[in-house]
Amino acid sequence: MSMSDAHTALAQLPSSPYLMTSCFEGERAGLIVRSVQSCDTEPALLCVAVRTGHRIEPLIRDSRCFALSRVDNESRLVLRKFDRKGAQEPGDPFDAIAMETMQTGCPVLCASPLVFDCEVVRHFDLEADCELYIGQVLASRALRG
Repeated sequence: MSMSDAHTALAQLPSSPYLMTSCFEGERAGLIVRSVQSCDTEPALLCVAVRTGHRIEPLIRDSRCFALSRVDNESRLVLRKFDRKGAQEPGDPFDAIAMETMQTGCPVLCASPLVFDCEVVRHFDLEADCELYIGQVLASRALRG
């Protein structure tokens, strides 16, 4: 199997954009992630792949928490403001978007139909372009649509 075949096969896995956020001592950051997977149900655990080098990393490390809000593909403002490939815009990217907090204090999208508020239980540095965070779900919201 060539790498091209592997990339084609990986593209077939279910994927949805999520806004991953974290905060610590008044500072907050967010980025769009697409690799989110359930790890276990008892306790409820999620695994998130995050590109290395993003400014959210020290906030997750210091706060030991993160939140995930599923983003509709039509939510262009959120996708643009938190695109992991784009440069951080000046100012607070959260200002123009309705946010709330749950148990950990990490911001979540008010309009998101699916939200997870998590405490980090494991972190894996893969020595690649991504790191893995395993979070125990402390609070969640799932709206039926």
